[in-house]
Formats: sequence, C-alpha cells, structure tokens
Amino acid sequence: MSSPKVGFVSLGCPKALVDSERILTQLRTDGYAITPEYDNADVVVVNTCGFIDSAKAESLEAIGEAIAENGKVIVTGCMGVEENLIREVHPAVLAVTGPQQYEQVVRAVHEAAPPRREHDPYVDLVPPQGVKLTPRHYAYLKISEGCNHRCSFCIIPSMRGDLVSRPIGDVMGEAERLVQAGVKELLVISQDTSAYGVDVKFRSGFWNGRPIKTRFTQLAEALSEFGIWVRLHYVYPYPHVDEVIPLMAEGKILPYLDIPFQHASPRILRAMKRPAFEDRTLSRIKQWREACPDLTLRSTFIVGFPGETEEDFQYLLDWMSEAQLDRVGCFQYSPVEGAQANALPDQVPDEVKQERWERFMEHQQAISTARLAAKVGSEVDVLIDEIDEDGPIGRSSADAPEIDGNVFVNTERVLQPGDLVRVKVTDSDEYDLYGDDLGAEAVRPARQN
Repeated sequence: MSSPKVGFVSLGCPKALVDSERILTQLRTDGYAITPEYDNADVVVVNTCGFIDSAKAESLEAIGEAIAENGKVIVTGCMGVEENLIREVHPAVLAVTGPQQYEQVVRAVHEAAPPRREHDPYVDLVPPQGVKLTPRHYAYLKISEGCNHRCSFCIIPSMRGDLVSRPIGDVMGEAERLVQAGVKELLVISQDTSAYGVDVKFRSGFWNGRPIKTRFTQLAEALSEFGIWVRLHYVYPYPHVDEVIPLMAEGKILPYLDIPFQHASPRILRAMKRPAFEDRTLSRIKQWREACPDLTLRSTFIVGFPGETEEDFQYLLDWMSEAQLDRVGCFQYSPVEGAQANALPDQVPDEVKQERWERFMEHQQAISTARLAAKVGSEVDVLIDEIDEDGPIGRSSADAPEIDGNVFVNTERVLQPGDLVRVKVTDSDEYDLYGDDLGAEAVRPARQN
C-alpha cells in the first residue's frame, strides 16, 4: 500500500525554513511521502510567519488556499501562537501548533493521515543530512532558538522564547553531514547569532573527540575547518564580534557580516530598546574594513518608527553615507499585536513612512551602485546557483541567496549549480555584477573571495 502524502507550505524567514526541514525529515522517517501538490495530498501543513501584519495576512491567505484546494490543513509556525485568530478566520483547520513544536505537528499529521503500513527503514530512506528545502549546494545551519532581547517592535521572544543554544557538538555534527552531502556553503542563522552560548555560559562541548566552547567565535573557527563558504547572519555587534574579523581576513570564513542595525539615531534606538548599540559603531566599521578590506556589510533598517522626526531620519541618511554599507534592506514600521512600540506616542503617518522609505532606498541605491562599480576589473569567486536561457547565474562572497545580488557569468563552458568559478567583473548596476568566466584552471577552494 502506498505511503500517505503530505503537502507542505513554508513561509517566512530562513529560521522557519529550517523548522520546516526538521518536520519534513521526521515525516519522511515515519514513512510519509512529501508532495508539492494540494489535490493529491492526504493532509497539508502550513508553516506560518507572524512577525508583522503583512506576514500574518500572507499566512492566513495561504491557509485559506490550502483549505479550499485540499480541505485537511494543519497550521504551525510563528503565527500558531494566535490560534484563536486562525480558528476565527479558518474554523476548518484540523490543528494549530506554535513554532518549534515539531512533535505536535508530526502527531497531528499521524492523526489526520495515519500511516498505511509500518515504516521500513530499507525503503523509506532519509539522507543523513535530513530533508532540505534549499538547493543541494547550500544550506542553513540554525545554531539556537529564541532571543533574550526585548526590542519594542518585536514579538519574537513571546513566540519563540528566550535564547536556547544548540549543543555545539550537535551543530558541528549537522554541519559535517551537510558537507559530506555536497553542501558548499553554510549560512549560519539564529535570532541572535553572536549571543550563541550565552545561555549555557559558553560551556565546552565535544566534536570528534575534541573540546570546543559553545561560543560564537569558536564555532566560526571550527566551521572554517571544512574548507567551504561559511556565511554569518543576524550578528548583533557585541564587542567579541571583532574576534571573527581576522578569520575573514585569513580567508577562513566569508568576509560577510549581516548586522541588523535597524536605525542610527540614538534617540530612536533607545525607543526601540536595541541591544549592543554604541556610539563607536562607525569607528568599528572602519576598523573592520582596515583589518579585512574585502568585508561585505549587510543590514536592515526600519523607517517611520513611532516618534521618528525628520531630524532622526536625516541622521540615519547621514549615517548611511558614512557607513557605506554594501547590502541594505528597509521596512516601513508596522504595528504588531503585542509589541510594546504600539503604545508609543507620535505614531508616524503612513504617507510619511512611504516618503521616507522611498528616500532611504534612493539614498542607499546610490551607495550600492558606487560600491559595485568599484569592483569592475577585479576577480571574484562565484558559486553558481542556477542556469537560465542567458547563462549561469551565481553569487560572490558578498551575496547571500535570495536577499542580495547576483553575478551573471559569461562563459563557453557547461556549468552546473554548485560549481565554483573564478570570474573577472566586467560590468555592474545597482545590485548585480556581470563578468567573464576565467576557466577551469582559475577555480580555487570555496573558502575565500
């Protein structure tokens, strides 16, 4: 008898994607088949995002679509903490669970679509690295859950709880399995990557019989031993972040830091209750670049936060001119139910938010264009992500998948996703680079730019 089939919809950030991978791995281990189609699935799981109102609306829409197309729907993820709202809009859902509640999701699937036969480990094969939703040449490595901070615009701690670091032996074991499966880039993620190990007081763990401290810097150094690309995301600029810059300068990990600055005005940052902000941020950025000239800095910002004046916004633009960040995302402030910022006075009108967002993006676009133009004539390593009708498309060490730019490669060779090629940059625009493949003899290990 054939295995029951589970449809799966995964919304939200890479951290939610890893949650989806864990659920799918367990379901495959239990003998279920996974299908991308609604109509031939025995049940559909929707992993939701509930960070901001637009994400909640997208999640509710996805749930509704799954109910209309299939009828048997289980909801999980960040929006699962608002079970009453979900059931009010979609009373037909079978079960609702919150984030990280993997066992409850699997149990609900078992109840909705019981296995039709006993699980056979010789038939229901699951790869050692688990089921991945990313292309086989890169993978997200989640090192912790939750967050100890209480930023006034954020409800993540109420959804996912305080910081809980994974044992470093488990993290390194997963990384090793991914590398053995052919992954060429690990993207390290969590809510607060540089706080890794704080909750366990940086205690030592073991990997392959050797002790390693559960600490951000030691983890980065250990991951560098695999000789693949290691990219650090969601890094708050605590003082010890300075310690990973030499690893980047030495080519051990990618010269890339994703730091969510969110704003620059000291007054707004205090209202946001942002951690690890200090007046020396610009000087630290300068020091980082002096130590590692190839360093790429990416960040995200919020405009239109309650109380933000034109002076605060201009302060942000001036700071951006000084910081010269390479990659930047920007969001208009959106009230989230349960966030402290909702009660702050002087809410900014929507039209002002829109106008500031447009000015911010135009300002940063000019910075990005100039920084990319400076790369014309240089050589960069490029990891190929896809091949389209115009040729290979990849990323340099300065580009994370799906959120940063691309490198469009001109080549006579037949390349495949996952290939690492050396490219001479011939042109650029606001976000992307264009270049010529320098040939097979120019390819080097995937560990430096």
